[in-house]
Amino acid sequence: MPSKSKKAIESLATMTEMVLPNDTNTLNNLMGGRLMHLMDIVAAISAQRHSNRVVVTASVDNVSFSHPIALGDVVTLTAKVTRAFNSSMEVHISVSSENIPSGKKTVTNAAFFTFVAVDQAGNPISVPELEPETEEEKLHYDGALRRRQLRLVLAGRMKPEEAKELKSIFYTNEKG
Repeated sequence: MPSKSKKAIESLATMTEMVLPNDTNTLNNLMGGRLMHLMDIVAAISAQRHSNRVVVTASVDNVSFSHPIALGDVVTLTAKVTRAFNSSMEVHISVSSENIPSGKKTVTNAAFFTFVAVDQAGNPISVPELEPETEEEKLHYDGALRRRQLRLVLAGRMKPEEAKELKSIFYTNEKG
């Protein structure tokens, strides 16, 4: 593991796009796949800033489309690494839309993506640890281990009984 840790703010990435006709569905709203494409890009930039390495997307948590983003709206995506493990990093992405003429701003989406840093041959490589500073960063950092274990259980890469952080979800009568 690299000896130097990094602060979460060092990985901050922000991207702004205007929703154009080619980005929309038949209801003149931003297509979900286009939004996920933008989320993947901004999250990858954040993970690269943290690791100083090439990164690949390993997983995408649940993405809910709670508010439509209309043609002509400005979309702002913000990403920041929430926790680093051996070679993987969890990144939180927040999406908001803005209708500039009306002045209306809406938080539309949030998700966690996981990236793995790789070397020139495509093999996983270690990344610096993360130092959370703000209360929000500490909350994301603390929850990251549970989210990671849940991802691994759902992917079949960890047995539920091995997910110590999730024990209360899987075993309600467990003692100790």
